[in-house]
Amino acid sequence: MSRRRQIYEGKAKILYEGPEPGTLIQYFKDDATAFNAQKKGTISGKGVLNNRISEHVFTLLGNIGVPHHFIRRLNMREQLIRQVEIVPIEVIVRNVAAGTLSKRLGIEEGTQLPRTLIEYCYKDDALGDPLVAEEHIACFNWCSQDELHDIQDMAIRINDFMSGMFAAVGIRLVDFKLEFGRLYEGDFSRIILADEISPDGCRLWDMTTNEKLDKDRFRRDLGGEVEAYQEVARRLGLLPEGGDNAVLDLESHRKKKGS
Repeated sequence: MSRRRQIYEGKAKILYEGPEPGTLIQYFKDDATAFNAQKKGTISGKGVLNNRISEHVFTLLGNIGVPHHFIRRLNMREQLIRQVEIVPIEVIVRNVAAGTLSKRLGIEEGTQLPRTLIEYCYKDDALGDPLVAEEHIACFNWCSQDELHDIQDMAIRINDFMSGMFAAVGIRLVDFKLEFGRLYEGDFSRIILADEISPDGCRLWDMTTNEKLDKDRFRRDLGGEVEAYQEVARRLGLLPEGGDNAVLDLESHRKKKGS
């Protein structure tokens, strides 16, 4: 077999040339990074769980009419996707104050926001993905006004759906990151959802205990990353109920930390 040609390697995924023109194979790694890759580590099995969770969420979003790049899952770590031109903007959708928002504005973490907040960051690791305004996006032509309207509309729709989806399984959707791309069809292009949706890019808290079920466990040295990701998958029905590998046991990690 000829080795697939690597197109791109990011912090959490590798993109390979796909079997057909206009397709790519997206490989999910176990690598974990935080603070713009200043902190690095490995969460064993993370790639497998993120692949499955992202497949599930993208499939459900497609069912409600959100266009996306996902075609199908190929195996435990890979999925077939449509090749798009990524818009160089990270879209942050916030429902609850947490993370950098709390630090920037001095808002206590966990405070419910009076309305959903959408923020934008310029995708550039060397610059630390700086926060930008709509005026920056227009000034530097990172996307057109029509494209930004499509992005905003999809972001709100995705948030409404995912908030309900997670609430139904006892999880609070605090905030999350989205990326979008241009899918070219002849001389025209349209904006579609790209990248992934998983605990790597979402803040997910247990609605009863506020237990963190996302990458903040890695960022903040809380431990129990694998168990948290497994718990999200289990609640979404992607892991069997009662399996030893699917039981959330973060209490032991708190005791080890002396908290």
